Amino acid sequence: MYMSTDEVRQAFLSFFESKGHQIVDSSSLVPVNDPTLLFTNAGMNQFKDYFLGLEKRDYSRAVTAQRCVRAGGKHNDLENVGFTARHHTFFEMLGNFSFGDYFKKDAIQYAWDFLTQVLQLPKERLLVTVYQTDDEAFDIWNKQIGVSEERIIRIGDKKGGKPYESDNFWQMGDTGPCGPCSEIFYDHGDHIWGGPPGSPEEDGDRFIEIWNIVFMQFNRQADGSMNPLPKPSVDTGMGIERISAIMQNVHSNYEIDVFQRLIKETADVIGFEDLSNQSLRVVADHIRSCAFLIVDGVIPSNEGRGYVLRRIIRRAVRHGNKLGATDSFFHKLVAPLIEVMGSAGGELKKQQAIVEKVLRAEEENFGRTLERGMTILDEALKNLDGKVLDGETVFKLYDTYGFPADLTNDVAREHGLSIDEAGFEQAMEAQRQRARESGHFGTDYNSAIKVDSSTAFCGYTDVEKNAQIISVYVDGQAVDSLREGDSAILVLDETPFYAESGGQCGDSGVIRSASGNFIVNDTQKSGDAILHYGVLTSGHLTAETDVEAVVDAGRRKAISLNHSATHLLHAALRQVLGSHVAQKGSLVKAENLRFDFSHLEAVTPEELKKVERLVNQEIRKNHIIETQLMDLEAAKAKGAMALFGEKYDSQVRVLSMGDFSTELCGGIHASHTGDIGLFRITSESGIAAGIRRIEAVTGEAALDSLEEQKDSYETKLSDISAKNKLLEKEIQQLKDKLASQAGANLTQQVKEISGVKVLVAQLNGADNKALRGMVDELKNQLGSGVIMLGNVSGDKVGLIAGVTKDLISRVKAGDLVNMVAQQVGGKGGGRPDMAQAGGSDVQALPQALSSVDEWLESRL
Repeated sequence: MYMSTDEVRQAFLSFFESKGHQIVDSSSLVPVNDPTLLFTNAGMNQFKDYFLGLEKRDYSRAVTAQRCVRAGGKHNDLENVGFTARHHTFFEMLGNFSFGDYFKKDAIQYAWDFLTQVLQLPKERLLVTVYQTDDEAFDIWNKQIGVSEERIIRIGDKKGGKPYESDNFWQMGDTGPCGPCSEIFYDHGDHIWGGPPGSPEEDGDRFIEIWNIVFMQFNRQADGSMNPLPKPSVDTGMGIERISAIMQNVHSNYEIDVFQRLIKETADVIGFEDLSNQSLRVVADHIRSCAFLIVDGVIPSNEGRGYVLRRIIRRAVRHGNKLGATDSFFHKLVAPLIEVMGSAGGELKKQQAIVEKVLRAEEENFGRTLERGMTILDEALKNLDGKVLDGETVFKLYDTYGFPADLTNDVAREHGLSIDEAGFEQAMEAQRQRARESGHFGTDYNSAIKVDSSTAFCGYTDVEKNAQIISVYVDGQAVDSLREGDSAILVLDETPFYAESGGQCGDSGVIRSASGNFIVNDTQKSGDAILHYGVLTSGHLTAETDVEAVVDAGRRKAISLNHSATHLLHAALRQVLGSHVAQKGSLVKAENLRFDFSHLEAVTPEELKKVERLVNQEIRKNHIIETQLMDLEAAKAKGAMALFGEKYDSQVRVLSMGDFSTELCGGIHASHTGDIGLFRITSESGIAAGIRRIEAVTGEAALDSLEEQKDSYETKLSDISAKNKLLEKEIQQLKDKLASQAGANLTQQVKEISGVKVLVAQLNGADNKALRGMVDELKNQLGSGVIMLGNVSGDKVGLIAGVTKDLISRVKAGDLVNMVAQQVGGKGGGRPDMAQAGGSDVQALPQALSSVDEWLESRL
């Protein structure tokens, strides 16, 4: 029976839903609140806190189709991808889980029924393994399911290994939950080389593991002893690619529908015809991991998760280049990937444009150096003396051309060579140290404080509460009492303190009793317990002490205003920029708010103004901020936006602000939007390709921001005004100087009328303000005389007349200038010795000036 990959996925989810399992969406590839993992690499990752007893859920059975990446850290399959039949950077893990509900009997029965009844696999093609001493699982397979003894293989501990170090014994860590497991294998047929598990030929490809059922039944102690868990659980995993290969009657994962479509699309985009080429398989695999990592917020960089993504992209680009790609091609595979992922491609479709932009930018960036780097690498390999490329060259290729070491190793391997990994690692130590500090990967899972008890949260309604201390921790260890000056963590039976979650920072305040004062600086979660971090500033405290927990109400209010404004901002951005806007992170503090979101280009000043105005309009409407508890599906039906990658319980809080904003949120908010008062955007910037960041302030902080801006503008305006006055003075001095020089040249045009010196001249483009100085200078030079100047500036005429004092009894400057002004469409006047006028008829000026001589002759 043929089934597409999407049909296999749907059949698996539907089967276990019919068995009472809650279908749980795939979690993000970036593990939530788990510093031990680089990427989600198994279906159980999102349930880890549940298995450890740090978290409670409303269901005891779950089924998932979990997206996984193994391309960095402990689980790194990158170098094998494309060269084997079943290695991938990205894969989907189908899994069913029991949290203290059913155990071995039902888990085995469900697996067998799904494989043989739903998928209709022939029973004779299946064989199973169990842990060597797990007689219970052996008997279930043999007596309940009917698998013959010769098809049930016991797998013991590895030779020379520690106790329970076996392929059939699963452990979360050196301590903690663990237990035996039972694997189901499929026999692809005797035409393929290989033997059953446990045999010398087990590494062959005939018998392929398709399903692993883990029975968590022990809690391993530090001394190695195994204590039975009070509620044994089940964790299973089945790779969808492997089971799809069986259902499509092919042997290699790269022959299933998903990869065949992507391989063909890659070949078409590049223009390559041989569909069996391994480089096509590399590209087809890598587009899946790269696209979904970007969907989950990972952006190419030189550190942590971003560096792993960059390595995968560049490996894909190099293989495309090897096939003959000359232009950007990788981003063109996103659209066919969405189609072939079927029901699992919904979130990728929403973010298609952003994913394509990030991939294209990274490909083009690398493409500029790829050819030069490959030339140097090929030359180094050609001239290599031996079989190992030195670490210095490997590092140079990385540092100068962005060639990750595994990409260089790929090329070397194609030439039958290898690289000096130790030498490269030595050269890379500084960069690797920064990456470790950036990601903090590797924290022991069991080093976190585990609190068995829970804290009742009453902070939605209260900021003060009488409570009792449940436990006290210093340096991660439980203690009975605290002394003055001790830094510690307090756990209460009930608290109004909000623990950091969903981008909202934790509360601060004080926990006090008759015997001591404990200042709370931060509040965090650990499972169902709320941890109060702080310092005992006076007195002493002991466990089981009655205390009064008091939140810093002013800080809480400022945080709540910013949190409510964040919801309004999110809704406003979607209205102004489009529904593609999705939250990519947030930080809500008392001082301000920060909101990261998906958008392909910088938000323009006009768009920011619209967003800010829209948010303030909703604030002024003074909507009641309502919260309702409802089940998750009902909330989604109501239109509540859920943040992709967040974990939600079946019962969720739905926060509504009129019809403008409806989101799922467990944070603290104002009671009305009007409480926010004022919203101001303080900055907008890009933090990665396709990801923008807005920072903003509300309430008093917004008013303070306005005052600061006003003061800054006033200071700048005052400085500009003073500078302008100085410049104007300097300019006028220069104009006066130029006018003086021009006046000196005019003296050559002086003539005599009736024995009196007369100067009549037309100027063009002179500064009218400088004309008075020019006339005064000319009067000084003439000693005695009459001056009449006309100046054309644009479409205006400026006139000025000057008469030395010894002649004003015979000629008045005002009369002279008025006579000329009337001829050019104006009028004017002034003192007998100096007069000015203006006019609008530029064409009439020459004739008007020529009439001055006759007018003066009649008066002199």
